[in-house]
Amino acid sequence: MSEATPRQLAPRHVLADQVFRAVARSAGGTTVGIMIAVGLFLSLRAKDALSASGLRFLTEQQWSPENQQFGVAAVLSGTVTIAVIALVVAFPLSFGTALLLSEVVAGRLRRLLVSLVDLMAAVPSIIFGLWGVYFLQSAIIPVSRWLSSTLHFIPIFAVTDPDGTPMTDASAFTSSAFIAGIVVGLMVVPTTTSVMREAFSQAPMGEREGAYALGSTRWGMIRTVVLPFGRGGVIGGTMLGLGRALGETIAVYMIISPIFSFNWQVLKTGTNSVSALIALRYGEASQFGLSALMAAGLVLFLLTLVINFGASSIVARSRSGAQSEG
Repeated sequence: MSEATPRQLAPRHVLADQVFRAVARSAGGTTVGIMIAVGLFLSLRAKDALSASGLRFLTEQQWSPENQQFGVAAVLSGTVTIAVIALVVAFPLSFGTALLLSEVVAGRLRRLLVSLVDLMAAVPSIIFGLWGVYFLQSAIIPVSRWLSSTLHFIPIFAVTDPDGTPMTDASAFTSSAFIAGIVVGLMVVPTTTSVMREAFSQAPMGEREGAYALGSTRWGMIRTVVLPFGRGGVIGGTMLGLGRALGETIAVYMIISPIFSFNWQVLKTGTNSVSALIALRYGEASQFGLSALMAAGLVLFLLTLVINFGASSIVARSRSGAQSEG
């Protein structure tokens, strides 16, 4: 009796599959190539400024390239502050809306609401900026005053002059990081909602029905099945929204009153961001000043790249819900 030999399995090379693989690889390679090209472009254009400033570029607050005093410490802190406020605003709205669309409403109403949320992403940034400047700013000042008077013992909510005296004038609360953060938060709601909704809607029907069969209420089913299953989508959508908030330009540029110093009082007038700085100084910058702006853009590019890659990794590895609570 002859010795058994392993069976060889050879895949069929179908033309359609080969075309699909070629197109997919080309698209992926093109995307990666564009990102690398952008990074190289910013690095080369920022070389002069980074060579002149060195590591001081990350710690200097002032922005005066003509005097060799420039850095992103202040504008980067303002960028992060606005993005964090935006995330605080956007997360509960996105989380609640995603649960509403995936677990509560159904039929035509659900399709209508999904379309409306998705259409929010198509609203231009300048429209949000105009709304923030001419409507939200005046409407939010009483809220800022109340927060300052109630929570002034928390340093970030205090609004004081350089001598430490509390300020109550309306002008002290305009063009703040708080107002800019609210506007940007509403802008990122469609992005985070879409990711969360997709994650929640993919929770296995068998586990949903099993929870109901065991006597669970709707909230009990959501808590034990949908939320554990969609944990990765919640985290990934939140981080994608954060990356979007860090790079917002026009709306922030229209709202803030730019300063080049640390301002930890988020309700007080004056803040800045990297993207707004580039928009503000690009037209009047000298050759060296343009190199400094490119260096600031490189820092923002790397920061958003890290955040977006982290979000994509979480979404891809989580199965958006490999397990639910027993």
